[in-house]
Amino acid sequence: MEDIRDMLKQEISKVLEDLARDRGVAPELLPEVYLERPKRPDQGDWATNVALQGAKVFGSHPREVAQALAERLTPGEKSCVAGVEIAGPGFINFRLSRGWMGAVAERVFSEGERYGRSDLGRGRRVQVEFVSANPTGPLHVGHGRGAVVGDVMTSILEFTGWQVAREYYINDAGLQVDNLGRSVQSRYFELLGQGERAPFPEDGYHGDYIRDVAQGVLDQEGPHLLDLPLEETLPFFREYGCRTLLEVIRKDLEFFGVRFDVWFSEKSLYDNASVPGMIDHLRGRGFVYDQDGAVWFRATAFGDEKDRVLIRSNGAPTYFASDVAYHKDKFDRGFDLAIDVWGADHHGYIPRVRAAVEALGRDPQDFQVILIQMVNLLRHGEPVTMSKRSGQFVTLRDVLDDVGPDATRYFFLMRRSDSHLDFDLGVAKTQGADNPVYYVQYAHARMASIFREAEARGIPVPSGVDPLLTEAFGSPEEQALMRQIALFPDEVAKASREYEPHRLVFFAYDLACAFHSFYNASRILGEEPALRDARLVAVRASQIALANALRLLGIGAPERM
Repeated sequence: MEDIRDMLKQEISKVLEDLARDRGVAPELLPEVYLERPKRPDQGDWATNVALQGAKVFGSHPREVAQALAERLTPGEKSCVAGVEIAGPGFINFRLSRGWMGAVAERVFSEGERYGRSDLGRGRRVQVEFVSANPTGPLHVGHGRGAVVGDVMTSILEFTGWQVAREYYINDAGLQVDNLGRSVQSRYFELLGQGERAPFPEDGYHGDYIRDVAQGVLDQEGPHLLDLPLEETLPFFREYGCRTLLEVIRKDLEFFGVRFDVWFSEKSLYDNASVPGMIDHLRGRGFVYDQDGAVWFRATAFGDEKDRVLIRSNGAPTYFASDVAYHKDKFDRGFDLAIDVWGADHHGYIPRVRAAVEALGRDPQDFQVILIQMVNLLRHGEPVTMSKRSGQFVTLRDVLDDVGPDATRYFFLMRRSDSHLDFDLGVAKTQGADNPVYYVQYAHARMASIFREAEARGIPVPSGVDPLLTEAFGSPEEQALMRQIALFPDEVAKASREYEPHRLVFFAYDLACAFHSFYNASRILGEEPALRDARLVAVRASQIALANALRLLGIGAPERM
C-alpha cells in the first residue's frame, strides 16, 4: 500500500512536470523530488528542496520556482496537502490534510505485523557473522553488545527482503586454543595435587571457570591422564575445554534470545585445505608472491598501506590467511553480501580484508563491517567492579542475571554501535520513566489496557478505518502520534540500508513519548462515539507499530505491567 510520503511525492512531481511543460522545459531535465521531515513540527509535516535543485533548469531564482509550485499545489478534495509555505532560499514546507492520518491508520490496519516490511533486499542472500568470540572463556559485555547488534540487524534485513544467514565463526585453531588447553591441563594437575608437573602457562586463562572445566575433566576421566605424557594429553584438554566453553557461550546466547544458523569452525578451513586453496586461487590471479621464505598477499594493489603475510617463513599461516579463506568460503557459498560485526579495535583491519575481497573478484562493497565500541558498566553512576568468576571482566551472563534480557538488549542499542556506551545497571532495574525500556514497554501495556477496558464496557473496537472517523482527528497530540507511526517504514528502511539497528530503539522511544502525551491529553473511552472510535483507531495503530518495532528488537511487548 502506498504511504503518505509517496502520495505527496507524486503530487509534487505532477505539479513540477506541469510547470516544466508550461515553460518549455524537457521533463527528463527535472530533478527528483526528495522529502524530509522539518527540524521543528511548527514548520510543517514534510519539506522539499526541489525548487533549489530545479532553479537552474528553469532559469529562475529558487524562491520564484518555489512560489510557482506552491500556487499550483492547491489544497483540494483529492489532495493530501492542507497548506504550503516557502521558507529560506526556496524550501517548500507542507502541512498535510487530516485525511493523511486516516491513510496512515488504514495502512497500519491493513498490513498489521507486516507494517514496515519492504523488498529492499529483493531476495538477495546476506551472511551476517557476529559475536565469534574465542571459545576460551565466557562472553563479556562487549560480546553482548555485538550479539544484540548483529541479531537485530539480521531481523531488520529479513524484514526488508533479504535472505539472511546468521553465523558464528569459532576460533578453534591457533595459539589461543593451545593456551586454553594448557590452562585446563594445569588446573587438572593442581586438582590432583601435582600442579608442579604442569606449570600454568604464562599467557594462560585465569578465572574460576577454568577450574570448573578442569573439574569436569576429572569427573569424566578420573586421574588416569596423570600417567600420560603432557604433550600427548594436550589435544584432549584443548578439545574438551573448547567444546565445554563453547556450550557455555551457546547457552548464554540462547538465554539472550540470540540464535545462529551456522557455527563455522576455523579448524575446518585447514581440515578441508581451504587455506592453501585460497592461496592458489589468489596466486593464479597474480596477487600472491613469495619473498624471504614467506608467502605474501599483494594488498597494496587494492589501496592497503602494505602487503600482508599469509604464510610465515616458518610455514605457519597467519590469522589473516584464515580470514581470507573464510571470506572466500562465504562468497563460494553464494552470498551476495557479507556483513561482519567486529570490535572497534579492529577498525584498522578492514582495509586489508576488503582488499582481499576485491582480489577474490568481488565488489569491495560486497563486504561490510559494523564496528562495536566499548561498554562502560555503571550502577547508579558508579563503575561496576570486575567479575571474580571471569578474573578479567564482567560477563554477559552477570548482566543478564542482574537486569534481564529485555533491558540488556535495549540498553546495548541506545547509542550507535560505534559510539561508547554507558550502561547503568541501576537505571535498567528501575520501574519508572527514568528507565527507557520500562517507559517503552509500559506504553504497550497501557495500549493493551485500553482495549481490555473497552471490552469490559462493551465498547466495540473498530476493526477498520472509516474515513469519516479520521475527520475527528485534529489535536496536536493526535497529529504528533500519527506522524510518529507514519515514520516506521522509513526508519526500518534506513536501518537496513545504513546498518544502524539503533534507529529502531529511537523510534520505539519516540513513539512511546508521543503515545503517553496523547494518552495524558485525551479522553478516549469517555468521549462521544465518533471521537472515541477515532482515538481507538489511533491507539490500535500505535500498538501495531510499537509491537512491530519491539519484535524486530527482540524485546517483549507486555500487555500487563
